[in-house]
Amino acid sequence: MKTLITALLLATATTAAAQDYQRPAVPNLRDRVAAHDRLIKARLDQVVPKIMREVGVDMWVLVSSEYNEDPVVKTMLPATWASARRTMVLIFFDRSANGGPEKGVERLAIARYPVGDIFPSLWNPEEQPEQWARVAQVIAERSPKRIAINISPTFALANGLSAGEHRQLLTALGPAAARLESHDRLALGYLETRTPEDMAVYQGIMRVAHSLIPEGLSEKVITPGVTTTQDVVWWYRERLADLRQDAWCQPSVTVQRNAGPGIVPGRQTLPENTVIMPGDLLHVDFCAGMLGLKTDTQQLAYVLRPGETDAPAGLKAGMAAANKVQDALVASFKTGATGNEVLMAARQKAIAAGTNPIIYTHSIGLHGHGAGPWIGNWEHQNPIPGRGDYRIYPDTAWSIELAALARVPEWGGAEVRFPLEVDGFWNGSSWRWIDGRQTQLHLIPRSAK
Repeated sequence: MKTLITALLLATATTAAAQDYQRPAVPNLRDRVAAHDRLIKARLDQVVPKIMREVGVDMWVLVSSEYNEDPVVKTMLPATWASARRTMVLIFFDRSANGGPEKGVERLAIARYPVGDIFPSLWNPEEQPEQWARVAQVIAERSPKRIAINISPTFALANGLSAGEHRQLLTALGPAAARLESHDRLALGYLETRTPEDMAVYQGIMRVAHSLIPEGLSEKVITPGVTTTQDVVWWYRERLADLRQDAWCQPSVTVQRNAGPGIVPGRQTLPENTVIMPGDLLHVDFCAGMLGLKTDTQQLAYVLRPGETDAPAGLKAGMAAANKVQDALVASFKTGATGNEVLMAARQKAIAAGTNPIIYTHSIGLHGHGAGPWIGNWEHQNPIPGRGDYRIYPDTAWSIELAALARVPEWGGAEVRFPLEVDGFWNGSSWRWIDGRQTQLHLIPRSAK
């Protein structure tokens, strides 16, 4: 992966607070596919055995049909596979139960085709025409004591076994179906755990996204009084397409404005295609990704009025308040704590620091809104039963999404929302921003500062 790392990681350590960004070279598709497959194999080699042994199961069975894939299976497919093929049964078997950990976890597919060079197929339809009979035979040959399947009433990412495929599996296994059990932790642990190989390239992937945001929030793209928020949205989409990035959600660009007919300062709902004007506070929410790893970022910009060289002090203070909420949240991370416990601790710290916080943070990785606990909800700041009760684990990446509400004297004392989102990594004992964070408002035009 050395070539890819060289291409993605910059020699300079530009931070997200900077007005200008250097953009890393983006590898061609062929190199990207090879790198993506290496990342998948590293997770299967390192993470699957660890989580299976933590949970205490010796077999994990995942079933997917074409265009109806279990979300876990989707992340295990080779980069050149857009979907599963026909019905595909993937099996992990921990051979340590029958001979010691050194034998590792066996990977195999009960499918008409091998799954790239990741899962060899153990089904020959010429010898055994019935696929589910072959599934039962392979499982019986290995005689696992505990078989994990993906059924969850709480987490969608751990609930990938369809009702129809579950019925077929029960029928095929007969009395052995009594060994089936569900574990949120198995699916979520696999999805949320970042390997050293992931983290070697994650900064470069985020650097691509972080370089595009200030470019879109600049005079290169925005002419006040002419450009609309949707013009900026589609500029971002075009740039993502040019760079062959995964736009896993539609970007959004919104405006908060000091005054206007029928508008309450700082709390207005402006039309989706608002014309951007001098004095506006702009907010962009931007989703991108590469090599199967997602980024999720929100940043803020101020459009200078004629004669201004900087944003009003009240807006800069609101930006600083949002950074304080970030500090309070990441200072509250603790391995083994639940998402709800982190939320309550972070709110206490943020309020003590003089801010009015709204915290709605989620994990990130193979999905934009990734596997793991919810830390707050933007609708309310109360503990969340179920999804907030899952615990914080080491080697996980997080999208620190939140806002500070702050009154701006220059806007008549209106309460303005300052939302930010930036990604970081928890190694189990300490926190780091993967590619820095925004600490200053972007200014439009930038050359005025």
